[in-house]
Amino acid sequence: MAAVSLSVSTVKPLGDRVFVKVSASEEKTAGGIFLPDNAKEKPQVGEVVQLGPGKRNDDGSRQDMEVQIGDKVLYSKYAGTDIKLGTEEYVLLSEKDILAVVS
Repeated sequence: MAAVSLSVSTVKPLGDRVFVKVSASEEKTAGGIFLPDNAKEKPQVGEVVQLGPGKRNDDGSRQDMEVQIGDKVLYSKYAGTDIKLGTEEYVLLSEKDILAVVS
């Protein structure tokens, strides 16, 4: 699936959505073989750059997000919407699609 290209300066996620900057994919294998572009896997790790206000509870209050801006996260392989801003790649996904915070 092609990424959505936007020409905006800011993106503010709504609800329990998280805006993640995708980490660069591996250029070569552990054995030292350089990978062509079509053989590279989509990265599943990125850095949180924006957060939505959180999911609404039944009583109307907001539930706090479990991740914070700056956290490095591991997310589901086919989750979210790919977005391209300039030359940078991002993914907009729901908080439930984040599997772990990594360091």
